Amino acid sequence: MDKLTVFGLVIGVVGIMTGQILEGGDISILFQVAAFLIVFGGTLGAVMVQSPRKVFVTAMKMSRWAFVTPQLRSREIARQLTDWSILARKEGILALESRIATVSDPFLKKGLQLLVDGNNAEKIRDVLDVDIHSWEQLRWQSARVWEAAAGYSPTIGIIGAVLGLMHVMQNLAEPSKLGGGIAVAFVATIYGVAFANLLFLPIANKLKSILMQQGHVYEMIVDGLAGIANGDNPRLLEIKLQSYLT
Repeated sequence: MDKLTVFGLVIGVVGIMTGQILEGGDISILFQVAAFLIVFGGTLGAVMVQSPRKVFVTAMKMSRWAFVTPQLRSREIARQLTDWSILARKEGILALESRIATVSDPFLKKGLQLLVDGNNAEKIRDVLDVDIHSWEQLRWQSARVWEAAAGYSPTIGIIGAVLGLMHVMQNLAEPSKLGGGIAVAFVATIYGVAFANLLFLPIANKLKSILMQQGHVYEMIVDGLAGIANGDNPRLLEIKLQSYLT
């Protein structure tokens, strides 16, 4: 669990509610089921319309990364690549064939298979670079789904406010209800802006940050495998891989 994400959300929500109380407002007015359904449902519908199915589904799956950060295992992979380099230096590339079955990461496993099959560094880099590009394209588009939600949410909130005001206008004959009705109508706007700036946009930015880190690890893997294919000195390769970790 990413404690910083949870703590940040709690701080943001508590700050808004505390401000409402200090202003002398009733905190219960911030809880409106109709406003929530309008904003959340409208925003969800908008991003579904704009996104291809695969991108939308991937975006929903990736959202958990904001709360449970995936393990990158960069140090473990760097150490693994260094060990393979030492083994290949001593016994030859084919000695790495027995290591393929022990690798769980699909990208790393594919790269090792390419290496064992006798491909040179350029061929390995070409194949894996295509994989990285495809991987990044889908996931960056998916991260932008949350960014798009942050753009739609405030506008949907205004729609909710207008709908609420329309309901207020139907009760003009009862002036005592107008003030409370208008306040309730603007809760939808609060929801729209709050969802955009406390949830959707932060999630989008955190996902982009994680994707950059994962892309960095994949680049390290490509460089490591290419170095082994070129017969680079294991000590030199280790120093190069350590640069990725810092």
